Amino acid sequence: MRSRILTGPLTGFACLLVLLGVLAATTGLDAAGWATGVACGAGLAALLARALARYRRDGLRPADRVTLARAVLACGVAALTADSFGGHAPVAPLVALSTVALILDGVDGQIARRTGTASAFGARFDMEVDAFLILVLSVYVAPTTGWWVLAIGAARYVFVAAGWALPWLRGSLPPRYWAKVVAAIVGIALTLAAADILPDAVTTVVLLIALGLLAESFGRHIWGLRRLAGIPPGPRATVTSVLAVLLIWAALLVPDHTSNLSPAAFLRIPVEGLVFVVLVLMLPPRLARILAVGGGLLVGVLAIVRLLDRGFYLAFDRPFHPVYDSGYAGSALGLLGDSIGRVGAIAVLIGAGLLCVALLGLLALSALRLTRLVGRHRRPSIRIVAVLAVIALVPALIGAQPDPDGHIASAAAARLATQVHDDLNDQRDFERALEQDPFRNTPSNDLLTRLRGKDVLLVFVESYGRTALDYPVVQSALDAGDKRLQQAGFSSRTGFLTSPTFGGISWLAHSTLQSGVWVNSQRRYDHLVTRDRLTLTDAFGRAGWRTVADVPSNDEDWSVAKAYYHYEQVYDRRNVGYAGPSFSYASMPDQYTLAALQRLELGQRNRAPVMAEVDLVSSHTPWTPLPRLVDWSQVGDGSVFDPMPAEGHSPDDVWPDPDRVKAAYAQSVAYSLDAVTSFVQQAHDPNLVLVVLGDHQPASIVSGEGASRDVPVSIIAADPAVTARVADWGWRDGLRPGDGGPVLPMDAFRDRFLTAYGP
Repeated sequence: MRSRILTGPLTGFACLLVLLGVLAATTGLDAAGWATGVACGAGLAALLARALARYRRDGLRPADRVTLARAVLACGVAALTADSFGGHAPVAPLVALSTVALILDGVDGQIARRTGTASAFGARFDMEVDAFLILVLSVYVAPTTGWWVLAIGAARYVFVAAGWALPWLRGSLPPRYWAKVVAAIVGIALTLAAADILPDAVTTVVLLIALGLLAESFGRHIWGLRRLAGIPPGPRATVTSVLAVLLIWAALLVPDHTSNLSPAAFLRIPVEGLVFVVLVLMLPPRLARILAVGGGLLVGVLAIVRLLDRGFYLAFDRPFHPVYDSGYAGSALGLLGDSIGRVGAIAVLIGAGLLCVALLGLLALSALRLTRLVGRHRRPSIRIVAVLAVIALVPALIGAQPDPDGHIASAAAARLATQVHDDLNDQRDFERALEQDPFRNTPSNDLLTRLRGKDVLLVFVESYGRTALDYPVVQSALDAGDKRLQQAGFSSRTGFLTSPTFGGISWLAHSTLQSGVWVNSQRRYDHLVTRDRLTLTDAFGRAGWRTVADVPSNDEDWSVAKAYYHYEQVYDRRNVGYAGPSFSYASMPDQYTLAALQRLELGQRNRAPVMAEVDLVSSHTPWTPLPRLVDWSQVGDGSVFDPMPAEGHSPDDVWPDPDRVKAAYAQSVAYSLDAVTSFVQQAHDPNLVLVVLGDHQPASIVSGEGASRDVPVSIIAADPAVTARVADWGWRDGLRPGDGGPVLPMDAFRDRFLTAYGP
């Protein structure tokens, strides 16, 4: 009998040793990791054997074996967590083990129910594995997110410890499905935090929501045990009502900006909440309950929008636009998939969706609770609303707000309604802008006459913004680039353009520059590409150039390339013969992109002049690892770059430290600029003209909050007549723009360029 009991625990311990061996071989698990893993495995085996004896079980059943597998994975996560405190942060394997354990959490219960082997032992085993995994993940996340996260992991063990002092807490209640849901949500939230793929502010809010759900679950369980023990009712209703009010209050006041998350942000008065209470007082009970459900869902939507605002401010330095920003979901999934894989990206989106659903449900229940509270206490409610209304409105009416940004009252719903209204009006303004095109009827013979016979490259350097000019490594790259250009007989003029986007969504900048209209949203972009508006590519094509797009980040057909821009040839990662490694987001180094363009287009004989838009992506976030320049004769099929990714830092090493992120960004821009000027130097083509510019500033982690949207732009040519045509633009000689020079909006460039190089 005893030998049968020990079979399962010993098998689990053996499997854990194998797992630790695999982790040691793949991640370099150190002594601390081994010791932690072995200690957790030994503890697991001992406690499991004791529990089997206590429950008089002679072995593990099928569902228990799945739970044991989850326990082994959790011990592996513990080993990796211990390993991380030694300076090594094995993020990918830790997240992978945690994800598999969370997936299996839904399997053991299904097996138990289908085989009719559900038991108190299995439920307790499952619960303890959940608690241990949550504890380990919270320990891993705490150093980067805040030590308060340990409250999530310690909740179960504090509850057990309290049971030593209060015996009634050791009672037993029927299993609750909601408790399993909360455990899963908490595990997903901590795994997302461990993966470090969300903005810091969003991660904090997600973990706060998880902590709130955990507190609610434990609170309900404790109340049930109290009733089971026959303890007289306490202030349950009061506590529940207070929590409901606080949840609604917090949801209405969640700051929309990354810099405003502080206790003071929640000391304002939500005007929408006061209006809600007034309506509850006026309506019949049934209508009031309907209002409560709808109002709670609306508050949930407002809170989600505010969280999205925070994410958009961090990434793009602007708020979320409900009307048209939903169009970025597909692009976000693609970018996330490039970073962590498509399965991981889908899992992240599913987890975020579950958290949103949980938030909506809790807020609807809280609004119902508040409605019942107001209905039972009408007179006090009227007095409270009156006092809060005076506190909120009188200072605003008499102009006595404490400071311009410290409003006492909040009106999130009103701001959302105004934003939606403005977004809808934006489309009409865009339609009027599209109708104004001074070059629509310009004859082909009058287009770009001053550039006839020259190859023209429109080169976008990813994330090359004004911020980059503050870094010495970029300044050195620009100085070195000027020397290369002078040695090759080229000159340049440089200024600034203001981009319509910030931190990402590069295609908005590309279409703005090409079309001469301000494209600052996906909705505008989607509408623009259905119209027949003259682009720079069209102008070159009509004037006799062969038009080419070079987009190395694409791995599928780009429908807009020919349908709207009318490129004759499109190159991407599939058709340029690249056989080397990728560098995080960048599918190939910028040097290879330019070398392939030279081989496939510029180096061909008996051809028409080429106009090409070239998108350089080595400076795309996460900015590491980076390639290095090689001799152009050695580029070949790109296999020369094979060892380089391992020589650089991984994003997991760099991104926990903002200073290292900034340094990596600057290095990546310097590399891209070196690649461009080195390419010009080795091309030996006196008929080559380049327009080199950034598409947008880098995200706020580099640029800072409130940074400009300015990007450098240079016109480079060997023919002095080319740069002379823009002498009256106020641009500075060389690749460094002058600080005091004029700054053009990016949509003005098309008309300026066509005018300067026209007849």
